[in-house]
Amino acid sequence: MNRWIDVSQPLTSSITTWPGDTKFNYTINWSKADTGSVNVGQVTMSLHTGTHIDAPFHFDDAGQKVIDLDPDLYIGHARVIYLPGRTELVASDLEAFDLTDVRRLIIKTDGWVDKSVFPETIPVLTPSLAERLGALGIELIGLDLPSVDAIDSKEMSAHHALATHGVHILEGLVLDAITPGDYHLNAVPLPIVDGDGSPVRALMRPY
Repeated sequence: MNRWIDVSQPLTSSITTWPGDTKFNYTINWSKADTGSVNVGQVTMSLHTGTHIDAPFHFDDAGQKVIDLDPDLYIGHARVIYLPGRTELVASDLEAFDLTDVRRLIIKTDGWVDKSVFPETIPVLTPSLAERLGALGIELIGLDLPSVDAIDSKEMSAHHALATHGVHILEGLVLDAITPGDYHLNAVPLPIVDGDGSPVRALMRPY
């Protein structure tokens, strides 16, 4: 049987975050020495640390929050395609691939090779690609990038275009060990009632 491959970034104090965002920190709040029975940890972090999903509320005050999202979006068949060396991801990039009946699409870009350093630039997902994804019936786009928009974007045009076409977002995947093809995906967010995003433990297993 094919084994699950962990495609999520490990959560440690050294994990990179968006400049100025909350750093990840884990501490023992109660130690076994103090309680006599257990260690109890405490985590401080941004919801957009490492491998995570964006809820529409992240970029739209009227958008769905994490608790409103269907978990089924993040579980099931996914197809991985490889689009290296791009500065933009455009609709025509998909022409070489058969995406019939694909609901979850993972794009390996190699646009963020060293995840110990936050990138200054990344390939940008264009509104034309978002429109094409929607037309194909794709409901989840996953990337090995920290965002679907440019690092310095204020308009968040790709986020908004994806939402307009019914496409949800999974970011920060570690796809070094993943080759193009078909996989089972499991990347369910936490049930954060008011969340604008959520970290995920993203797992993939070849069909």
